[in-house]
Amino acid sequence: MIIELLLDHEDTVHQIWRLQQVAYRLEAEIIGFSEIPPLLDTYETLSQCGETFFGEVDEYGELQGAIAIISEATGTMTITRMMVKPANLRKGIAGKLIQYVLDDHKDTPLFIVSTGTCNTPAFALYLKYGFIPFDTYEVVPKIELTTFHRQQHNHV
Repeated sequence: MIIELLLDHEDTVHQIWRLQQVAYRLEAEIIGFSEIPPLLDTYETLSQCGETFFGEVDEYGELQGAIAIISEATGTMTITRMMVKPANLRKGIAGKLIQYVLDDHKDTPLFIVSTGTCNTPAFALYLKYGFIPFDTYEVVPKIELTTFHRQQHNHV
């Protein structure tokens, strides 16, 4: 079940932080860069980030995956975080979370997301959900990020 994760609940922030640590460490290994911003979060910076989080929780209320979004400009929604427990990779959780956000924001004309260019699973996931590579840039020597755009054609 997908629910909104409220950052004013301490336990929720702790669950998100723990999930971030395991999920983004895996991405850091894939792309060869350990300073991915979510890995640098503290409980305080996470709770004050201003992003809206949605999470897939199991029947026991345990967080299995989460997505975060923020609207940084009118008509644009940025997916800022996408994470799934490593034990639950390839079970459709990330896709369900992306689809939930797309469906919940049908009136938003443009979605943006970025990932490490060599993060093949994430790259394939975003392509599957209609995101198109828009720009690639080097964040530090030998580490590239690709930004994807997805136009919502059914916006109001």
